[in-house]
Amino acid sequence: MVKIIEKENKILNEKYYAFKHKTGLDVYVFPKKLTTSYALFATRYGAVDNKFMIEGDKDFTSVPDGIAHFLEHKMFECEGGVDAFELYAKTGASANAYTSNTMTAYLFSCTEKFDESLEILLDFVTHPYFTEATVQKEQGIIGQEIRMYDDHPGARLEKGLLQAMYEKNKMRIDIAGTTESIAEITADTLYKCYYTFYNLNNMALCVCGDVSVDQVMAVCDKVLKDAPKQTIIRDYEDGDEKREVYKKRSVCELHVSKPIFAIGVKDMDISDDPKERMKKAYGMSILNEMLYSQSSEFYNELYDKNLIAHDLSSSSEHTKYCSFVQISSESSDPEAVYDYFVEYIAKMQKKGLDVDEFELAKRTIYASSVKSFDSTDDIANNLIYNVFDGGDILDAPEVISSIDIDYVSELLNSMYKEEYYAMSVVNPIKKGKE
Repeated sequence: MVKIIEKENKILNEKYYAFKHKTGLDVYVFPKKLTTSYALFATRYGAVDNKFMIEGDKDFTSVPDGIAHFLEHKMFECEGGVDAFELYAKTGASANAYTSNTMTAYLFSCTEKFDESLEILLDFVTHPYFTEATVQKEQGIIGQEIRMYDDHPGARLEKGLLQAMYEKNKMRIDIAGTTESIAEITADTLYKCYYTFYNLNNMALCVCGDVSVDQVMAVCDKVLKDAPKQTIIRDYEDGDEKREVYKKRSVCELHVSKPIFAIGVKDMDISDDPKERMKKAYGMSILNEMLYSQSSEFYNELYDKNLIAHDLSSSSEHTKYCSFVQISSESSDPEAVYDYFVEYIAKMQKKGLDVDEFELAKRTIYASSVKSFDSTDDIANNLIYNVFDGGDILDAPEVISSIDIDYVSELLNSMYKEEYYAMSVVNPIKKGKE
């Protein structure tokens, strides 16, 4: 008998159900009376997982960079030449997939024929089919994709920042790999990675929409087969990553009309407690809103001096694998922006944060969190993110409410030191070099 756990937040008036299917798969069903239903089938496997072993093996297996992303591409090809997208076309579902540093996810959204689309999702992800010929064909396709991203200013900016901040943390690995690394991939290595990480005990299914637990369980019963229990041991080899940034600058030249930049703030203070990680993640978001929003002194001063374009974006990431803040825009003088950034942060640390500005920023982040429950895809993606990080999506309002100005002030003082800052810049190609 499968035990179904109901999780509810009465303040939000939201609830979902969780159960472990008999095959070992963790399943989460979030009923929501919206027009679109959304399903996400994910594995705890991403770009950082390039050295691993199953408990009982004698040695670690090392695989080429980019193989998780490569495997994601190959999974859509089914035996007999059928493509999973062709199957979805018959149900009217819109399908996609993505690979991050720590996860690979397959998904679809639909307005009808949910059960049929879920069958397709669970079936093709649990039935790999690779040959040397199809692998070689994919190497050419992904090689073109890599070259395209090498010429993409935003992608190069992001890659440059991560590789400036981190020396050994595998967050610096390009998710797609390199043309050289993917050339080493074979059908055998794909199967090795597949049977290690696409084990149902290492995966989760998140469903959100006008669907029931019984519906989802019936499809799982029909399609899925028992998975062998195994323990994956991952070697990240970054235990001696320094607190300071690896390099202060990463600079390259591409076809851009004006330089673009990204300033990164590296953080190494990561709790083992998922709820503490959630609290810090929201604390960082509140601080970003205070420091870098369009109402901030930072934005307005730089904009008035014509040092940044109209758009200034800030974001933060805080998981058990990494933590950093990123501020980016376009500027005719990125170094002047960086100098002002250093000066501005020092001034804010000396002056202290304003209580009214804190309360406004906190309400903004709280409202954004609540609004995310109006979208089935936001719910499913946030749910799987929290599941894999050890947290619970329904804890967000309580966690945000618990954050006070003293907590955010401590983040400002502990996270922001100049030795933790790096900057990535993409400059226009100089005349004569094109």
